[in-house]
Amino acid sequence: MKKHAISLDEIGYGACRSVDEFEKVKRLGEGTYGVVYEGIDKKSKERVALKKIRVEKEIDPLSLATFREIHTLMKAKHRNIVKLKEMAVGRSIGKIYLVMEFCQQDLGNLMDHMKLPFTEPQIKCLVLQLFEGLKYLHERFIIHRDLKVSNLLLTDEGILKIADFGLTRGFGEPAMKMTPRVVTLWYRPPELLFGDERQTPALDMWAAGCILGELIKHEPLLPGKDEIHQIRLIVNLLGTPNKTIWPDMKELEFELKEQSFNRLRSVFPNLSEECLALLKRLLAYDPKRRISAVECMNHEYFSKPPHACEPSLMPSLKSLTRSSRTRSSTIDLDFEV
Repeated sequence: MKKHAISLDEIGYGACRSVDEFEKVKRLGEGTYGVVYEGIDKKSKERVALKKIRVEKEIDPLSLATFREIHTLMKAKHRNIVKLKEMAVGRSIGKIYLVMEFCQQDLGNLMDHMKLPFTEPQIKCLVLQLFEGLKYLHERFIIHRDLKVSNLLLTDEGILKIADFGLTRGFGEPAMKMTPRVVTLWYRPPELLFGDERQTPALDMWAAGCILGELIKHEPLLPGKDEIHQIRLIVNLLGTPNKTIWPDMKELEFELKEQSFNRLRSVFPNLSEECLALLKRLLAYDPKRRISAVECMNHEYFSKPPHACEPSLMPSLKSLTRSSRTRSSTIDLDFEV
């Protein structure tokens, strides 16, 4: 739609390098807003990731989602946020690429190749880095709105990078009303599933709780098939919400199963009390009572042994035997320039 288009002049189109200055290596994957390639800068010999932006019209091609991603990445300077180096263009005005730092794997792909789950020191290393990145974003009034393991990149040095900012939005007080149909279903918080249009950093923290559970279980925590199934999975895990624990809870058009207790302890029988307490606060029904990224970093779970390992001790795809199950494509294709 015309009102969602952003002109190229607004992002300094004229200063962009040609994509011909990069050598294509292979295609890494494809998402809602573009295809990602591994490339090499012919001038510096540096490996980079090239995200080819999806365009709708060559006359005014940038969607609002793309503009938000570019705007966020241009401002974000943090070691746990993927770095946008520059932009590149093809031979026609509709071919636009984001040139980003190269990360050897995403967390989901790495987990697919691992025969054994992460150790507790490795899990602490990963989620502490995630909380560092979220603290940085939330302090700058930015909500990611699409956290999931496949949007968390990991370098061979074990540095976690939050990526894919196509759904990012700013926030303020009072909370703005936005469409609740964001965040990948398995990581979507109950307030959005119940139809609340007010969005705060708490929705990122719910997703972080789902990610923590997934790292521990080595499989998705709440793999719903649709929104109703997703709500029922949450209720089965956490119990039935009510106005006492969630005063602003919206009514649903269908009845929920009556369950007065949560099942976190039975699902995670070997968790320490500190880890279980952190998980409960991340997965609180009421977004106002959900723990913040800063509080997570100071949580007693991280002060108790075993402590987080150094990032350099994290596993990588390079060190693992290739598995037949994978989340990302590595098909070798030519650039469209």
